[in-house]
Amino acid sequence: MNENGDRSRFLSKLNAHFANFSYADGFVRTARDAELFDELSKFVDVVTSSDHVHLKRWFRHVATFPRNEKPTLKMTWQEGGDVPLSEYLLAHIDSNGSFESIDFAEDQSIDHQKVIGAIKSLLTHEGLINSEDYVVTRISLTDEGSALSENGSHEYLVYAAIPTDGLEQPALMKQPFAKVGFGKAMKNGWIEKKGNVIMRKAADVKDTVRDDLLAIKSGRFEDVNPASKTDLQKRKLIAEAKIKGVKVSKGPGFTMQLEKPEVELTAEMLQDKSWATKNFKAYNFNALGQSLSGGHLHPLMKVRSEFREIFLQMGFTEMDTSRYVESSFWNFDALFQPQQHPARDAHDTFFIKTPEVSQEFPPEYLEKVKKVHSEGGHGSIGYRYDWSIDEAKKNVMRTHTTAVSARQLYKLANDGFKPSKFFSIDRVFRNETLDATHLAEFHQIEGVIAERNLSLAHAMGLFKSFFSKMGLDELRFKSAYNPYTEPSMEIFANVPTGDVAAHGAAGRCQRCRLRAVFGKVLLYSRRFLYKYDYFRPTMIKYGIDNIRELFGPKVDLEMVYKNPMCRLDKD
Repeated sequence: MNENGDRSRFLSKLNAHFANFSYADGFVRTARDAELFDELSKFVDVVTSSDHVHLKRWFRHVATFPRNEKPTLKMTWQEGGDVPLSEYLLAHIDSNGSFESIDFAEDQSIDHQKVIGAIKSLLTHEGLINSEDYVVTRISLTDEGSALSENGSHEYLVYAAIPTDGLEQPALMKQPFAKVGFGKAMKNGWIEKKGNVIMRKAADVKDTVRDDLLAIKSGRFEDVNPASKTDLQKRKLIAEAKIKGVKVSKGPGFTMQLEKPEVELTAEMLQDKSWATKNFKAYNFNALGQSLSGGHLHPLMKVRSEFREIFLQMGFTEMDTSRYVESSFWNFDALFQPQQHPARDAHDTFFIKTPEVSQEFPPEYLEKVKKVHSEGGHGSIGYRYDWSIDEAKKNVMRTHTTAVSARQLYKLANDGFKPSKFFSIDRVFRNETLDATHLAEFHQIEGVIAERNLSLAHAMGLFKSFFSKMGLDELRFKSAYNPYTEPSMEIFANVPTGDVAAHGAAGRCQRCRLRAVFGKVLLYSRRFLYKYDYFRPTMIKYGIDNIRELFGPKVDLEMVYKNPMCRLDKD
């Protein structure tokens, strides 16, 4: 409309349009009227001095209305029309005082969820409206109920299928409605059985089931007695649904002039002083705020930190566990596991393809290990077989952290023995069948103590102290067989109910294996060694049944975000 020719044609079209414009009482300027009026006001002199009589009349008439118009309240709201649903709701509240969303949606034939969405948008304006949730129960016909309302109940169809001279039962039972309807028709006294023939017993019957279904379908719920309603529910012919609605009324700050409140005070507002006329959204000091999107500690890391703290409190020193790949010498041979043992098979161990073997070993210690395997020593007779250096060179993914302990004890012996306590917590790998409680890799807790004149009583006392720091005071010690250590024990502890989380059990027994070595195989001193898997304590602590939900690609990150901090000595 910048060019005079375009403007003239535009005004002519408007003049023709307003020739039939209605000025009847009750006219309210709509949003579209306001937009057009604003556009024409840009060249008001042209409009008022033109020969377009109908346009000038409309322009003068619309100018008499307040600037902040409200939507024209039609009988029904039209989606995609001039008036947004939220504004239509305001006009409805202004006219009626209040409304209930479910009834409003049904009366206006609007999707109820759209009405709820519009109400929520109005609630963002503080004090504009009041809202109150409510629930209504609506009864509707199921698919089977709808079919019976059209065709009749099963029992009525059975009655209608029997001619006056009767019908043989096998022929009747072939009908699709007979399986349900036969027994009910007999119970109602509509039919009777004479030999193998089914006869009509009642001269005439009324299909009350269909009548009740039709009443419910048409909304006449009061016509259905409670007993019939209960029977229809048992037969799954009707279904009850609870619908949540919202009752809306005028709020203390109700107005037809919607203005979106400002949420931030900007530098521009301060410079031009427009903040003085702005409506700012009130602060909600009780809001939790936006959750940080930073990293979260995995439950295994939390439990690991708790175990590590316990060891450090007891005076242990942490060992270096950075070697995931270990030679068979340190992983098996230095621990005096025979080379033909099935645990060293590919079915239980992951062997490394590249590099396939290790080359560097302490030669003097290697010869001692070879001699003990082949001939024995320090009172033992050994395994009496030809020990192979080639087998000892093979690289594997370490199957236990005891290889770390073997290296540490060897270093301790070479540096000059002194009483020591070491621990490690790290990952090990085994070629096992995967299931709900076993993975091919898991974490292992290991501790080793080297001291002179140690006894089994020392080990038991240590474990009582260790487990008491976890909140486990009820321990049971059980002798166990282990082919590489003597004596060996297993420890059982009852986990308190509070630590079982959602399992609901009265308590759970957690096992720990204690391996004590007394002799001069690795050191000219005594030591004892213990191992503990902390996957299972973590699963118990956090109420997880399947290990794949704790570790691996199936872990739910939401679980990682929301799990609480770990305190092993607390419920």
